[in-house]
Amino acid sequence: MRFKDKVALITGGAAGIGRATAIKFANEGAEVVICDVKEDVGRETAEEFGFDFYEVNVADRAGVQHWIDGVAERHGRIDVLVNNAGVLRDGMLVKMKEGELVKQMSESDWDLVISVNLKGVFNCTQAVVPIMIKQGEGVILNASSIVGMDGNFGQTNYVATKAGVIGMTKVWARELGRYGIRVNAIAPGFTLTEMVRQMPEKILSNMVSQVPLGRMGEVEDIANAYAFLASDEASYISGTVLRVDGGIVVGT
Repeated sequence: MRFKDKVALITGGAAGIGRATAIKFANEGAEVVICDVKEDVGRETAEEFGFDFYEVNVADRAGVQHWIDGVAERHGRIDVLVNNAGVLRDGMLVKMKEGELVKQMSESDWDLVISVNLKGVFNCTQAVVPIMIKQGEGVILNASSIVGMDGNFGQTNYVATKAGVIGMTKVWARELGRYGIRVNAIAPGFTLTEMVRQMPEKILSNMVSQVPLGRMGEVEDIANAYAFLASDEASYISGTVLRVDGGIVVGT
């Protein structure tokens, strides 16, 4: 019960890694609050496990502030923020055929991924930090990715956000440490979320072949890492990026 009497917020908590993280924190005694843009799935998850649920688009600054204010009023404190919400819109920067441009990453796909994966982390953290400063402690955990460290083919927008999250994590660890607030990031590798499980078996086998440990990550593997970094066992860890990836280095 490492999080008894603690309040933990998980963005994108309706499914996947966010859901597993919410369950992990609840099992360790935390009062869990999740938000997601998927209202039906979010409410279903919240009802099943006894979480508080808010429908929130993390890219909407006013909506985020309203959510944080409501949580603080209801619970009186916020101890952990897990910035998990994210989206993918993969595509090559440019695609050429016979010397002619045939396709490129659209501006809308760039803007969407930046707004959720990068601005969303900024919005939620900036809204929560004053509360944590007043209470003299807090933990902020950000979802990066191994591709934010190694790059990946066809993911200009996603990689930009995940590298940006690493940069923000290091800045915030410096700025907020004086207030007793620790800030760290997780960099998951290939993880068996609901979306990934629906991929063709051939693609999954190829992904596994690149992992030295010989298996894909489970969502619980990532949740366990978040729980460790949020706990007092990690009280002297801040400004770090923890890879949870089975030893993989993303190739070209």
